[in-house]
Amino acid sequence: MSVPTIPVTCYYNGQISRSETDVKYEGSETVIEPLEVPVECTFQELIDMIYLKTTIDKPRFKLVLICKYPLRSGKKFQPYPVRDDSSVRTMLDLVNTPTIEEIELYIKVVRVKAQVNQSVGGHADIFVRDNSNVAQFDYGCEPSSGPVPDTGQNGDDEDNADEERNDEYGEDVDDECDGDDGDVEVDRQASFFRAFNQVLENEQGIYVSVQAPSCDVSNHQDDETLDEPSPVAYHLPPTPHFQHVENLHNAVASSWTPWVEPTTTNSSGEFVIGQVFNSKSDLQEAAKIYSIKAHQEYVVVASSKKLLVLRCKKAEECQCQWKLRAMVIKDTSLFVINKYTGPHTCVNPCLNRDHHQLDSQLVSTHIKALIQAQFSLSTAAIQASVMEKWGYQISYKKALDGKHKAIRQLYGDFSQSYTELPRLFLGIDQANPGCVVVWKTCETNLPNTEIFQRVFWSFKPSIEGFQHCRPVMSIDGTHLYGKYKGKLFIAMGCDGNNQLFPLAFSITEGENTDSWGWFLACIRNEVTQRAGICVISDRHPGIMAAMVDPYLGWATPFAYHRICMRHLASNFMTRFKDKILKNLVCRAALASTERKFKKHMNTIGRINSEALQWLEAVPFQLWALSHDGGRRYGLMTTNISEVFNSVLKGTRSLPVTALVQLTFFRLNSYFVARREVGGNRLASSEQFTPYVDAQIQGRVVKAGSMEIVLYDHVKGLFHVKSRSGRTHRVNLHEKTCTCVKTLIYGFPCSHIISACQHRCVDFRLFVEDYYTTKSYYDTWAPLFHPIFNEDEWPLYDGTVILPPDSMRRFGSGRPKSTRLHNEMDVREGKTLITCGLCKQLGHNRRSCKNRNQAQ
Repeated sequence: MSVPTIPVTCYYNGQISRSETDVKYEGSETVIEPLEVPVECTFQELIDMIYLKTTIDKPRFKLVLICKYPLRSGKKFQPYPVRDDSSVRTMLDLVNTPTIEEIELYIKVVRVKAQVNQSVGGHADIFVRDNSNVAQFDYGCEPSSGPVPDTGQNGDDEDNADEERNDEYGEDVDDECDGDDGDVEVDRQASFFRAFNQVLENEQGIYVSVQAPSCDVSNHQDDETLDEPSPVAYHLPPTPHFQHVENLHNAVASSWTPWVEPTTTNSSGEFVIGQVFNSKSDLQEAAKIYSIKAHQEYVVVASSKKLLVLRCKKAEECQCQWKLRAMVIKDTSLFVINKYTGPHTCVNPCLNRDHHQLDSQLVSTHIKALIQAQFSLSTAAIQASVMEKWGYQISYKKALDGKHKAIRQLYGDFSQSYTELPRLFLGIDQANPGCVVVWKTCETNLPNTEIFQRVFWSFKPSIEGFQHCRPVMSIDGTHLYGKYKGKLFIAMGCDGNNQLFPLAFSITEGENTDSWGWFLACIRNEVTQRAGICVISDRHPGIMAAMVDPYLGWATPFAYHRICMRHLASNFMTRFKDKILKNLVCRAALASTERKFKKHMNTIGRINSEALQWLEAVPFQLWALSHDGGRRYGLMTTNISEVFNSVLKGTRSLPVTALVQLTFFRLNSYFVARREVGGNRLASSEQFTPYVDAQIQGRVVKAGSMEIVLYDHVKGLFHVKSRSGRTHRVNLHEKTCTCVKTLIYGFPCSHIISACQHRCVDFRLFVEDYYTTKSYYDTWAPLFHPIFNEDEWPLYDGTVILPPDSMRRFGSGRPKSTRLHNEMDVREGKTLITCGLCKQLGHNRRSCKNRNQAQ
């Protein structure tokens, strides 16, 4: 009579991968073997069948069996360990499950390690033996035979169960660790490890930490000796991203251990008795990662400076015996596992989206390298990174908390950064003398203590280089999004190549008349006293008031104020909500001649007389290029400030010390790159910057098709007619043209170039010196010098600076945006929604008022 069998498909020579809903066996060399398993098959018989079928060398390799097990819904699967006769029967019963087409059995092949009995350095013998207290490694089929160091404990802990329970659940953990009875075993273990540590120091000289990218707790050997990481200095590399300077997962205390690693094929191997960790935090991190990879959770039974006891969260309901106990080695910070029972024998009732051990502290450790590489990393990117690494979807709040903790670990505490800021400026000024720093603080009732209000800083290379830039400056303010509120003020110049030139910065309590006046006064008194500077800004009342204040030095004729065309058009659009009128306003602002300006203004008046009156209330010289008089050099917006604001976008959520450091190193990177460009152009005898060269080349081509009529060869009066039929008058003696473009931009228009070619005059004489290669090089020639390490900075003996409580953000979660959104925040060219019922713009059929009538 034949024995009934059940078909089982075996997979081996690959690896198991798990997602939120499924378990798969993958690998390019995966082998599939069908088995006919008897209904009454035992676990040992199944093992023998697999050895026979797969020809795996039984003396050298053990088998770990995992079954693909369905959950109640039948659409989700999880790994089920097959380790005894009962689990074999559970696996075979799957043949009666309607949603299972075949029973899949995954096989892990684990190499059996040899016993170790050796002498270390001739000083002490380290004996190892089988550990019956350690179960299989990862869903193993039988207890491990991997050797571990003899800790002096009896292999059978059943007789000491009551004593251990009292130790783990005692009310006073510290007393238990310090008691005479508890010290006997700990001292015996500690003396063993101290002797062993002394042997290692004699043999190797130092402890070498293992760098394991996956935070492997299996004590894999590493033949390379790692250098001790150098202390982190304040100065950061001048690159768009920060440099990765340290390993994130440094959990195991030594790169060479006397015990044999549990397995060489399982990157998440089990803990072993005698395993040593650098600190309690390293052990906790390793336990968290182990639990996440095993998709199990634990609870903390006892935790103190000297003891850590963990057990399975489902110990009572599932009778899971997983338990870990570790204690500190006396007179050290090392933690050693002295009792361990594992792995987990429980099964999760359902799939979880999150994991209890995947907390914000572990998230911060995981993303620290990502924050170093890109400090503007979004919270959504952090959630995606955690999902990719561990397969769990963490909440937005947990990801944000992890980001904040990583920022504090990398860049310091937000509150402490205000206290450290004065000494940071001293360190910068020590290496770069001449830097300007101006403070404004408020007195307190505490002695030798002041409250931060504002700080202004500008670096000496910026102060020197601005003398060779065009006399144009753009100012703007942007919000800070860290623990404390505030505003970052920025003043930017523009070099001869039409590139931004960072000039000065300030952190203030907000935008108001007093703060803007103080910022502009610092620039005038400490940075530049050039007359005739054109300041471009928005129409903030604080700026408008400061620019006309005669005591600040920015009133006409010492300076000229101009407003951003884009901000004006946005204010106009907010008031009148008409895109056609908005486009006409932009055309009027960009018109180079008064004739074109009046034409567009008349058109606006015919369409909307109120809009014309609104524009006429704003002085034309503030926003119209035709009335500018050549002060703004064709720069119609504050884009040069906005661009740098976007560069600093990520750092605006960092402590103020990190923000100041970034301005230093970003400016240095600008100076280094552009100094090299200027030097190369000087060496190749290029007379003008690339921007002006391109502009002039285009105008030279255009000038070749123009008709020239000479009126006065002494004064150089010409009548120039373009291909379009438009005529202009040119005066070479006065360097003027009726198109006004030469006056506006500072280099010759096509009409002047055409007249110069007609009389063989060098038109390069009409280019202002700001556009020459020599001026461009002189702009970026000043040098930044490396900042010394923090321990070499001068001591700060001034008052202690404290952050203002009025600027502190209260509440957790994402900071609420304080930006005043306007028409500029709407994407240009966006297609309006069209209703499918009434065919009108601006709404859909769900919000249509005629929806009920249509039904």
